[in-house]
Amino acid sequence: MTSDGVVVGEAVRAAWDSYRILERRTSEKECRQAQQRVQAVMDTYGRDEVSRGMVFLVGVLTSHIIGQQDSREEGSLDPLSDLIPAVIRKLPSFETADPAQVPMVAGVLMAAVMGMDTVAWRDQFGTIPPKEAMVHTYALWLLADLFDSLVERPGATDRLMREAFTLMADEPG
Repeated sequence: MTSDGVVVGEAVRAAWDSYRILERRTSEKECRQAQQRVQAVMDTYGRDEVSRGMVFLVGVLTSHIIGQQDSREEGSLDPLSDLIPAVIRKLPSFETADPAQVPMVAGVLMAAVMGMDTVAWRDQFGTIPPKEAMVHTYALWLLADLFDSLVERPGATDRLMREAFTLMADEPG
């Protein structure tokens, strides 16, 4: 992501708003507001920054899930044999997910599992096409749903992210 913290913060927020647009628990009013924020950030900074924000969030959430699993022993998800395949297998269930984009999403998940900077890893392949960005959005939704299931609290990921964005907005900058 660019070195400008404002751009990064707004792009990541817009990426999360893309998730919220997909999420059934998002009210109609909140969904419209999320759509407006995403469009405003894309108009200001470009679609690619929002796409890179999505790749960043996929990495963060993957790392968070793995971190949660480190504290558990029995019944925990193995990142390579459970986590990545669980997400990849479910991506085709989204009607608008282009199967040709799944290998790149799998690469981003693998980079996250390996502790790599997912944005830097993805950037080496050039700009993110819209079809690929959409599949990253679905992967983020699946990861959020998985985390919510693991902690047995529907909407936990969304609450955590919205609290983080509120804290970021409150920081002097």
